[in-house]
Amino acid sequence: MSTDLGLPTLTAQGFAEPSPTAAALLLLGRGTDPNAERGVDCPGDLPAASDPGLVERATKAREKLGDRAFVLGHHYQRDEVIQFADVTGDSFKLARDAAARPDAEYIVFCGVHFMAESADILTKDDQQVILPDLAAGCSMADMATDQQVDEAWEVLKDAGVADATVPVSYMNSSAAIKAFTGRHGGTICTSSNAKRALDWAFTQGEKVLFLPDQHLGRNTAVLELGLEKSDCVLFDPHKPGGGLTPQQLRDATMILWRGHCSVHGRFTLESVLDVRDRIPGVNVLVHPECRHEVVTAADLVGSTEYIIKTLDAAPAGSSWAIGTELNLVRRLALAHPDKTIVFLDRTVCFCSTMNRIDLPHLVWSLESLARGEVVNRITVDAETAHFARVALDQMLALPG
Repeated sequence: MSTDLGLPTLTAQGFAEPSPTAAALLLLGRGTDPNAERGVDCPGDLPAASDPGLVERATKAREKLGDRAFVLGHHYQRDEVIQFADVTGDSFKLARDAAARPDAEYIVFCGVHFMAESADILTKDDQQVILPDLAAGCSMADMATDQQVDEAWEVLKDAGVADATVPVSYMNSSAAIKAFTGRHGGTICTSSNAKRALDWAFTQGEKVLFLPDQHLGRNTAVLELGLEKSDCVLFDPHKPGGGLTPQQLRDATMILWRGHCSVHGRFTLESVLDVRDRIPGVNVLVHPECRHEVVTAADLVGSTEYIIKTLDAAPAGSSWAIGTELNLVRRLALAHPDKTIVFLDRTVCFCSTMNRIDLPHLVWSLESLARGEVVNRITVDAETAHFARVALDQMLALPG
């Protein structure tokens, strides 16, 4: 029988789909939850990770597909995957690149689930978006479900502030959250245009509900808009009323969702102080998804694209400690041997879900497509896609 924890129902045939609760749990390898970023099993037989012919097999499948397939590689992917990407970039750049290739039959997105959803929303109906491993999700995106956000909006209504509140959702969110944002007159933002998004939102209302990354919302509001930390409150979806009183919601300017990036959230103030002790004259450059105390202690703060451009332009002999995902930091260090480039923290930290897209999964997906078998297609239903597109189009229309 099912439980109120959302465990899958045990039937004579095995495990059925989990019950649709906000706290739905999936047992490893059992069942699927297409509306969440959490892991699911992938059908098909993958090549062994140690197969010495993987590169050759990927190359042959890629050549056979030709222009029918367009392969996108996120900056956080491992090098073995990036080598087969037609373009690399951050999540929104890649989604726009996919939309700019209307003749490609297949969009193979080497990233995570929410990115593939965005590509499906922005591409034509007859194009098929493929995610090599369906278990490549995003813990941050999973921290805000559509049910939780709908319930939070009711809390804002009860406090009498919903009509004055504009939702601004980070690109790193599910299609359902983007659709919620579109339905309520909000916009999507990236780490590079968050200030512009908030500037626009405050022309539309008195408050912002920022989803799902609290750190990007707080850092942008305080460091770029000049708000005080006390102007920001943290809405915890796991507590009644978000853990806030109606008066706190009425007094707040920024209502931050209690979500974060599991990679960028690992960096601490101690990490910054330690690297300054170890490397005299080091420049600390971090992503705005990092904690506020890390961002304020850093020398420079910016998006993934900003980090790449800054290091490209940095003088030879300069030293840099980078607070972002390790695959990118390592790639930058190899690309700039004339500079000292290190990971900000002593603890090695990859994005574990992004790293699920490995060479065996890529080979399997490319070979399947080459023989006419579509695997792991990511689709967003028409209504969700419509309202998510409304929010994405609003971002594209932002001034500046």
